[in-house]
Amino acid sequence: MASADGFPASFYSEPGVLGLLSNGISAFLVLLQNFHGFHTGILAQGVEDILAGVQLILIGGLCQLVAGFLSFRKYDHLGGTAFVGYAALWMSYGATRIFQGAVTPISNITSNASVVTEETFNTSEMAFMMNTNLTLEVPEFFVAKSAVAGLLPYIILSFILAFCSATVNYIMPFVFGAITGTLVFEAVATMSGPWALVVAGVLELLILLFAIYGSSALLIKGLAQRYILKGFGNPLFNVLLLGTTNTGSSQSLGQEKKKNTKYAEPMALGYFCDCVSPFLFAFYAFHYFPSFAVGAVWISINSASQLLSSFYGYLRQDTYHAAKYGLHCTYWLVKAWEEFVVSMMITQEEAAFGRQAMVGDWFFVASAIVLCMVCLNMDTLELLHNLFFLLLTVSTISQIPLDGYYYFFGVACSLFTAVSLYGTFARLVNSIAEKSLIRVGPQPIATAKLQAALSGLSSCTRALAKKEFSERTRCQLPDALFYFTNGIAALSAIHAQDPSPAFLHMTVAWVLIPGAIIQVFVSRLQVQGGKRFGSVIPFFYAAVWATWTWYRFAGHLLHIFPGNAQGFTAGAVAFLVVNGFIMLMAAYGNLVLFALTIIMEVVLVCFLLSTLGTLPYRLEIAMLAIFSIICLYGALASLVNCIFNKNLIPMGPALLKNKKKKEAASASKPPCPIPSSRLTSGIMQIAKMLDEGGVCGIPTDTVYALAASCKNPAAIERIYNIKDRPSEKPVCICIANVEQLVAAKPPFSPLLWEFMRNVYPGGISCIIAKGDWLYRLGVGGAYDRVGTRESIMIRVPDHTVTMHLCTLTGPIAITSANPSGEPDSLHHDMVVSRLGHKLQGVLCDGNSAETAPSTVVNCQKIDEGIITFVREGCVPTAKVRQIFEKVKNSMA
Repeated sequence: MASADGFPASFYSEPGVLGLLSNGISAFLVLLQNFHGFHTGILAQGVEDILAGVQLILIGGLCQLVAGFLSFRKYDHLGGTAFVGYAALWMSYGATRIFQGAVTPISNITSNASVVTEETFNTSEMAFMMNTNLTLEVPEFFVAKSAVAGLLPYIILSFILAFCSATVNYIMPFVFGAITGTLVFEAVATMSGPWALVVAGVLELLILLFAIYGSSALLIKGLAQRYILKGFGNPLFNVLLLGTTNTGSSQSLGQEKKKNTKYAEPMALGYFCDCVSPFLFAFYAFHYFPSFAVGAVWISINSASQLLSSFYGYLRQDTYHAAKYGLHCTYWLVKAWEEFVVSMMITQEEAAFGRQAMVGDWFFVASAIVLCMVCLNMDTLELLHNLFFLLLTVSTISQIPLDGYYYFFGVACSLFTAVSLYGTFARLVNSIAEKSLIRVGPQPIATAKLQAALSGLSSCTRALAKKEFSERTRCQLPDALFYFTNGIAALSAIHAQDPSPAFLHMTVAWVLIPGAIIQVFVSRLQVQGGKRFGSVIPFFYAAVWATWTWYRFAGHLLHIFPGNAQGFTAGAVAFLVVNGFIMLMAAYGNLVLFALTIIMEVVLVCFLLSTLGTLPYRLEIAMLAIFSIICLYGALASLVNCIFNKNLIPMGPALLKNKKKKEAASASKPPCPIPSSRLTSGIMQIAKMLDEGGVCGIPTDTVYALAASCKNPAAIERIYNIKDRPSEKPVCICIANVEQLVAAKPPFSPLLWEFMRNVYPGGISCIIAKGDWLYRLGVGGAYDRVGTRESIMIRVPDHTVTMHLCTLTGPIAITSANPSGEPDSLHHDMVVSRLGHKLQGVLCDGNSAETAPSTVVNCQKIDEGIITFVREGCVPTAKVRQIFEKVKNSMA
């Protein structure tokens, strides 16, 4: 039970060290350059700007990104959101510095380059320059204005982070507050001159000093497993002072789902990213800067951060947020590079005839409607956010006249930014407090009513609505995003027979980003956990759309035309053959997927004909439209079925079935008895097996566990063989309640007793010293087979089934029900399939209450005022320390 106290483990346990240092060093780099610029009076430094930008990307960006990853893994909502958000900030600012150092100031527009202003360089002149100068040079003041527009949302968000962090400790508020002030004066210095560099430099120095102190405090805490330096663990004010809990119960707000605590909630980060991108678009739409080159870079980096929120939504088995933020990321990327092309390539004459209509806009509108439908049983804030995203997608429909297009788009972006800012603040505070302190509104429609309405879409689903998903189907989280990306790419691929070069460049972004780039991300998710068609289909379709884009929309740049594209002809034939095998795979899946692969086969035939110069464009347009409609239906069905864990919207049966596998499954019996926990007879059956020396799988308040009765020491030895557990790793004991400990009369101090009464029952395990009291507890002959020689770990699960089982059998030895080194078992089916052939029985209780094991606290030095952590599990260590401090204060 020794704690892993080496430096790497401590560094992993306190990612704030890396995050704070990254911010401090990044601020110091900007400080040096700012002071140099103040002394020389020159803001743009050429090569120095490029070097500073590279260092900001590597240190402030990539290093802080790692800190954000680790913070999310530690169930740290604030740290994960802040570090990933600031990583995007420093990378974007670094890219701007590189851009500033690389651009050549335009001096040939007026006779005096020093007096070039926006008034002497309007949009039409910019468009003329872009079409007469192939180097695409951008004036330096346009870069500066783009940077200011990018800094402003981060100023507001940084202030929100500083305010929220004040409810956690009193070091991070000063760090984040200094960053807020720095960004303000960096923006002022960018537009007003060197005087603001001095103020920004002072604030950047404060960032460095606060970051050094904060990282030192966290690093020492990680090594000593207790706070030595002041600042962490004591907030400036209690988060409960921000509001009162909503009067409605959690169920009335549609929050009846269990809380997954393996990873931090990604909602705040998703809202955070939905603030930055529309803010930039709003400034561009209101003509604050005419060139979107720098804006496209900022939004691309911010969208990558939003893709991380989608990834963490997926890891939390949250298909809704995984699909939502993946779709939003795709939207911002596509729109950013579309506007980049518009601002760089479309001339004033072309603009007079209106923007080219991108058909893919309509799929975004339909997707936004789908999100509005599936979130009706959530809170009002979520529905409002989706409604404003729907307004945003409608505002970008290209059929709107050009004179009103940007004003409508700018207003929609402004409204969406306002809702996202409130959402960021509300989600952060409510996640930190684990209560609804900031109002998010009631549940618009009750879950039961929404399920009934969705199942009523088709009468054939009523018989299926009562059937819950199997374990295999339950894991299909990336499917909705798979259908979204393919639908956008297919509808965007519809284009005229001879479009303009600018339109071809826009189409490249519209097809390549969702069809190839985001779909590679979907393929990665399928590798992580998808079971139905794995990563094969999304990866293959990513290759198809990438090749399609390369030939159909970029071929003219490479002088590849129909009739002389033999390589692409051979590739199209290969795609047809591979897709034939994909169709066979899909036939074992469901009808929707099979139909999708059939239409893709026809689309590939069209691709082959286009390489031969004999393509009937009407056939291709019809097939792409049908393909996108199937994708929209598949996305809706996948989202609804995964969210409600029921077959509410049919995907259709498999056309082919593995008869041998079906016969074997029907003929075979479970490898061991699997009684239900809902039946008293089932619990008694497992208790009898344990009393007779058996090893069984049982549910707990965290993950599933292997159990053996302490009356049978040999059964405890068998646990090591069953899961190949190293002999040096001890097992703990589980009891029904604290009163069993009281009856054993252990020599515990009043502080230890009070601490145990505050953490039991629950997802916390306490390591305490062994003694003869264990015999009185009922451990008996298992004394030497549980715990170590000096210590024992005690569990009192907050689980009715486990409590009754321990009441019937007495203390039981437990350990996680998984082969050693593999992930925990989160469902009784996982225990049966992995270890059932080695067990005497498995008590079936459905999904586990958590996806992480208990938090292990070493209490052997508790009388000295010290507790240490062996493992952080479902209960955050910060919360355990808060409980401990409360107990100490009450005892004092």
